[in-house]
Amino acid sequence: MNTYLLFKSIHLIAVIAWVAGLLYLPRILVYHSEAVANNKSEDLVSTFKVMERRLFIYIMNPAMITSWILGALLIQTIGIDNFGSLWLQLKLLFVVILTIYHFFLFQCLRKFAENNNSFSPKFYRIINEIPTVLLIGIILIVVFKPL
Repeated sequence: MNTYLLFKSIHLIAVIAWVAGLLYLPRILVYHSEAVANNKSEDLVSTFKVMERRLFIYIMNPAMITSWILGALLIQTIGIDNFGSLWLQLKLLFVVILTIYHFFLFQCLRKFAENNNSFSPKFYRIINEIPTVLLIGIILIVVFKPL
């Protein structure tokens, strides 16, 4: 069996799951912040908290960790000397930014859990575009390997 293709397949599956979570969680945060602002029922707010926590812990965290591990294995498979390639450096920079965004969302979850959110629904709508832009950049860089 070709280990490179196996690693690449699992890596892609994990990245898709991770980015899906990075796109979905801010959308839930929009609804959660609107529910709080509009004094909706505590049951609804509690439901959002459970949804957010489960999405983050059971889908996003394992997917991110798997993406990083399999990405490292892919780099090892193609050769560490590829770190000199600008396309790989740019891809890793974008993945680091996605990871920072991931942990920023975790901080937002903690604030919501403490009933201490400081951001508006509009803020969450705007930041919801960050993973889309980064994903487009990553895909174009990996497919075309410019530079």
